[in-house]
Amino acid sequence: MAGQIEPKWQAVWEERSAFVALNPDQDGFDGSRPKFYGLDMFPYPSGAGLHVGHPEGYTATDIVCRYKRMRGFNVLHPMGFDAFGLPAEQHAIQTGEHPAKFTRQTIDTFRRQLKRFGFSYDWTREIATIDEQYYKWTQWIFLKIYNSWYDAQDKQARPISELIHLLETGIGRVGPDGELVRVNEISRAVESIAGDSDLSRQWHELSAEEQRAFIDDHRLAYVGEQTVNWCPALGTVLANEEVIDGRSERGGHPVFRKPLKQWLFRITAYAERLLEGLDDLDWPESTKTQQREWIGRSEGAEIDFELDLDLDDPETDTDLPPALRVFTTRPDTIFGATYMVIAPEHEVIDAVLANPRSETPTDELRAYVEAAKNKSDKERLENKDKTGCFTGLYAINPASRERIPVWTSDYVLAGYGFGAIMAVPAHDKRDYEFAKAFNLPIRDVIYPRTILAMA
Repeated sequence: MAGQIEPKWQAVWEERSAFVALNPDQDGFDGSRPKFYGLDMFPYPSGAGLHVGHPEGYTATDIVCRYKRMRGFNVLHPMGFDAFGLPAEQHAIQTGEHPAKFTRQTIDTFRRQLKRFGFSYDWTREIATIDEQYYKWTQWIFLKIYNSWYDAQDKQARPISELIHLLETGIGRVGPDGELVRVNEISRAVESIAGDSDLSRQWHELSAEEQRAFIDDHRLAYVGEQTVNWCPALGTVLANEEVIDGRSERGGHPVFRKPLKQWLFRITAYAERLLEGLDDLDWPESTKTQQREWIGRSEGAEIDFELDLDLDDPETDTDLPPALRVFTTRPDTIFGATYMVIAPEHEVIDAVLANPRSETPTDELRAYVEAAKNKSDKERLENKDKTGCFTGLYAINPASRERIPVWTSDYVLAGYGFGAIMAVPAHDKRDYEFAKAFNLPIRDVIYPRTILAMA
C-alpha cells in the first residue's frame, strides 16, 4: 500500500512545487509572512547510500518545517551534500575510478533515497560542495579572512591595508613582543621632548622580511604548528573521532601524533564577543553552557619557573630555555607547587633527549614520549591511571625558591596554555593522582584541603 500511496503524493508535491521557497522577486512571494530557515547537516555521499542515522535526524527537522508551513511561515528547507573528503579519495585509490564520477553517482543515490522518504526539501536549492559555483565562495571567504586582522581596540576585523596604513603613518609601531603599539598625540609630544624611551620600532626601521612576518603574524588566517593525528597510509590528518586505539577508523592504519604546519584561524580573538553573544540567544541553557565550555575562556596568570641550569658549564645545553612558562587559574596556590609537568610534545623534551642531564633516564623518556604521541587528546584526558617520566631537569619555584623536579606526562596537553603546568597536588585531582603514583610531595596551602578546579 505504501508503495502506491507515497510515490503518488510525492509526485503531486513535486509537480506543484509544494516545498519551493520563493525569492522576494518571484511571483507569489508573500513578504508579510514570518520566515523560518531549517537547515540539516549535509550528509557525506559515501558508501552504498543512507544509513539509519540520516533519517533519524532529518525526520525531526522535517516535522518542524512542515509545522511551520502549516502555521503560515515562509519556510526555507534546503538539502546539499558535503562531497569532498577521505571516502571519495580512498575509493578512487582502491578502484582507479575518478572521484568525480563516483561522487556524482553516490549523490544521485542519496537524492533518490531522500526523496523516497518524502522529506519536504526545496530541491531547487540543492548544492554539493564539489560544485565550482559553491566552493568559489568558500575560497572568497578565506581570502577575506586572510586579508584581515583583528583590531583589539575596535574589537572587530579590519582590512590588512588599514594595518599597514597605521604603521606607515607612524600611528602604529611594532612592540618588543611583536604586538601593535598605537602612538597618540600626547606620547608623541613627550617623545619629541624627552626622546624615544620605549622599545617599539617604527615601520621603516624593519626590514622587508620583518615587515612581512609582522603582517603574517596578525592575519586572521595564518600558518601555525599544531599537534595532529597523522596517518601516513591515508596521507591525511584525522579527527580524534576517526582514531580508535591508535589506528584509523577507515582501514585500520597506524596513526601518529606529530606537530604539523597548517592553516589556522585566529578564533580566540573573538572569544569575548562569542561569550557575550550567547546571553542574547534563545537557546536551551545546557546548549549555551556547552558553547561556553567549548570557547574555554580561562582567567589567570602567566608565571615563569626558572630552570636550574649551570650556564657556566660548557656541557649545558644552550637549546634549553632559561625558564618554563605556565598559565594557571590559581596563582594563589603557587606555594603548593611541588613539581612541574610538561607535555610530551614540549620543545624542552627534544632538547633534553638531544643532550640528557645526569639524572635523565634517556631510554625510558624517549619510549614514554613516543608512546604518548600516539594517543589522542581524548584518550589522554580520560586515562585515570597517571603515567609519566622524570626529565632530569629541575626548576625554581619563584615564590618559595624551592628546587622542584620537572616531569613529563600525557595528562598535560601541548595545546593548552604553554604545554606546561605547575603541579599543586594538594588542590588538583590530576596532580594529586600523579603525585601519589610517583611519591611526590603534597603540600597544603588551603585549609581544609580542597580539590579545586584549576589548571
